[in-house]
Amino acid sequence: MFGLVLFLVGDGMTFAGLFAAYLTFRAVNPLPSGGVYDLELLLPTINTALLVISSFTFHRAARQLRQGSGFGCRLWLLITAALGAAFLASQMLEYFKLPFGLTANLFASTFYVLTGFHGLHVTLGVLMILIVWWQARAGGSINRESHFGLEAAELYWHFVDGIWVVLFGIIYLL
Repeated sequence: MFGLVLFLVGDGMTFAGLFAAYLTFRAVNPLPSGGVYDLELLLPTINTALLVISSFTFHRAARQLRQGSGFGCRLWLLITAALGAAFLASQMLEYFKLPFGLTANLFASTFYVLTGFHGLHVTLGVLMILIVWWQARAGGSINRESHFGLEAAELYWHFVDGIWVVLFGIIYLL
């Protein structure tokens, strides 16, 4: 767990650097007239709700396992993975609807780097959840007595969710 926490601290620093770069570019390099795009808030707000709810469903999965319900744990893990997949699908839909591409300007480039890097983390998180789901099946290595993998994946997932809340605030609301 210590190694995972160190990884998340380092990863958090990477995101902090990307956030600082975005905010710095935005402050010192204003785009020409028409260069800033008003981002639609509907899909990102739905994405925020999906990830916040998924944190609760993941926590519910862990609680079900501690209470001895392997079936309940697996069910809530699948719901969490589905919410993560829905987030990714919604993010891809947003990319298709944006009025700018990756190389349009500095704003566009930093937008895609930040949201894409976060999307990579969500993808890895969904894969982790599915691995834990597989390991939690009857006779698997995740059970009431041995559940390190579930705890590690849950910590990672909460980290990814927290990063999205900050990213949403900085990119979409500022």
